[in-house]
Amino acid sequence: MKKRLFLVFLIVGLTNVIAQDRIITKNGKITFKASVISFEEVKAINESVTCIINTKTGEIASLALIKGFRFKIALMEEDFNENYMESNQYPKATFRGKIENFDFSKLSSDVKKYSINGKLEIHGKTKEIVVDAIIYRTVNGVVLLSDFSVNSEDFNIKIPAIVSKKVTKKVDINLDFILQ
Repeated sequence: MKKRLFLVFLIVGLTNVIAQDRIITKNGKITFKASVISFEEVKAINESVTCIINTKTGEIASLALIKGFRFKIALMEEDFNENYMESNQYPKATFRGKIENFDFSKLSSDVKKYSINGKLEIHGKTKEIVVDAIIYRTVNGVVLLSDFSVNSEDFNIKIPAIVSKKVTKKVDINLDFILQ
């Protein structure tokens, strides 16, 4: 009985130590816009994005399910999933990378700019990207914010000629994560 209790405490203790090396969110928010001025807004939000940061190494990984993006117009959401993103075949977007010069112990409420290098995979295609982000600490956790753009052609996402004047190939992406 004493051995079992010891093992339980050992496992719980190790789990807590390991968990302290990572901060995570399962409700991060990604917003993207592919709107052309003077046409209907092409914008979607996914508020169920997972992101993990290794606090020791600065490694970062994120996962967004494509079907998690919500549009104001249901038909636009359906077209996005079936015709553009083919979300049944390519159900997720992932990012794996590293936050340069990241030192978790020095994070404070002061906003600090970081460069994040990594590989973004969307629609079955992977591209190396570098994005700027601001990271700081609040009472709710560690905030990571970033704005960047990607080109839909880089990920083999085809925009039909019939709507090419209404949807831009340059997609603006906004990340808003609070990790704990």
